[in-house]
Amino acid sequence: MSLQLEDYAEAYSTPEDDYLHRLYRATHTHLLYPRMASGHMQGLLLRMLCRMLRPRDVLEIGTFSGYSALAMASGMEAGSRIVTYEINDEQEVFTRPWIEGSPYPAAIEMRIGNVLELLPQTDETFDLAYIDGNKRDYIRYYELVLSRLREGGFIIADNTLWDGHVIDPAYARDAQTRAVDAFNAHVRDDDRVEQLMLTDRDGLTIIRKK
Repeated sequence: MSLQLEDYAEAYSTPEDDYLHRLYRATHTHLLYPRMASGHMQGLLLRMLCRMLRPRDVLEIGTFSGYSALAMASGMEAGSRIVTYEINDEQEVFTRPWIEGSPYPAAIEMRIGNVLELLPQTDETFDLAYIDGNKRDYIRYYELVLSRLREGGFIIADNTLWDGHVIDPAYARDAQTRAVDAFNAHVRDDDRVEQLMLTDRDGLTIIRKK
């Protein structure tokens, strides 16, 4: 999609929430790699999906600045919850105050540590999972999440086009690009699920457990 069409689509979509707008600006001011934040249009898509799917329990892998967790929380019903894992403990100093200062602190539980180590220590199950962590671990995340996902539940995997690198021969030996491509093939070949890959932003794959 061209930049002009992206601007047009944003102009005709619901405006960004003021709190999320301020968080997005702060992310770009204070954090390295601010592009990792979901941003307005993807955040709006996540909120819409939560409104449609009405999940009670949501798992997020990769909190970063908290934008995506807050966007999802804004579309969830009262009494629902998000458990979000962030492996970088230094990120907590920035992110936790934004979660606690939002309208949804009771709905979001931020856990610091490796989800691959910590989640297996619980008996939690989920209706929806959003995967946006280390690309080299996407298949491991996926298998862990699928085992904890209720029948008919959904997984949303971010960055599945990886800035177009997955079809660029120049990145054929890049480890992260290869990991994303391997994940895409893994999901495609998995008869336990059905999936739809969207070209929104950096690629977003919506996966439903049969």
